[in-house]
Amino acid sequence: MTQPYQKQRKLHFDLTNVGLRAQATAVGLVQLCIELQRANVLDGQAVERIKNAIADEVSLAAPRSIASTKYRSEIKTRLDQLFAGEHEVGSAEALAFGASPPDE
Repeated sequence: MTQPYQKQRKLHFDLTNVGLRAQATAVGLVQLCIELQRANVLDGQAVERIKNAIADEVSLAAPRSIASTKYRSEIKTRLDQLFAGEHEVGSAEALAFGASPPDE
């Protein structure tokens, strides 16, 4: 993880309490990052730090049955695709791990 565990855990609970787990928020964040990178406001390293923070948060809540290193790697791969604009953010079911991609 890129942040100390306790700090990441506190952020996790703060985000949950505020309700920022909504898909609309995620879509807005991804699109904002794409637009800021296109406008040369964010560089590649900044976007990587954002994706790493998201991957840390998602992997923190990984089911115990999933190996956390593999789980985080899958999360990071999907984030790379989303932030590159290669995939649209679909329904939560479409993003579920182990689900087949829609119509590919």
